[in-house]
Amino acid sequence: MKLRRPLALALLAAGGAVSITGCSNVDALIWGNDGAEVIATTEELVGDLSSGGASDLLCEDLDADLGAAADWAGRSAGEPERFFADYWEEQAALDPQWNINVEGRPEGSVPGDMFPSDIFYRETDDGLCVIDVAWSTLLAVG
Repeated sequence: MKLRRPLALALLAAGGAVSITGCSNVDALIWGNDGAEVIATTEELVGDLSSGGASDLLCEDLDADLGAAADWAGRSAGEPERFFADYWEEQAALDPQWNINVEGRPEGSVPGDMFPSDIFYRETDDGLCVIDVAWSTLLAVG
């Protein structure tokens, strides 16, 4: 009984701290500081591209189709992962260190539409930069 009360109080305090400090700290708790940075960078990129603006987050040697603003509208960061070359063979030569899936669908999308599905980041002295974007086709469900 004596051990339960301090443990419960510690968990309650930790939960309260997380709810007060906001989402990015939750991301750091779940994905670590590096993963949280990938999520925050992705949210910034999606904001830049969905507004039709340019982004400072693109690597200088980026040679990828970024699509149109509508392709990014309503999208958000998914789950960050350390890059795994065996799965992403096409991107391996680009030397990314991270990739993250993009969640949500552009409004009005229908089966057969193409959409950005994964973003690949390279670590630089200035932070993360986008080195590639993978596209997927929306499949019919039924």
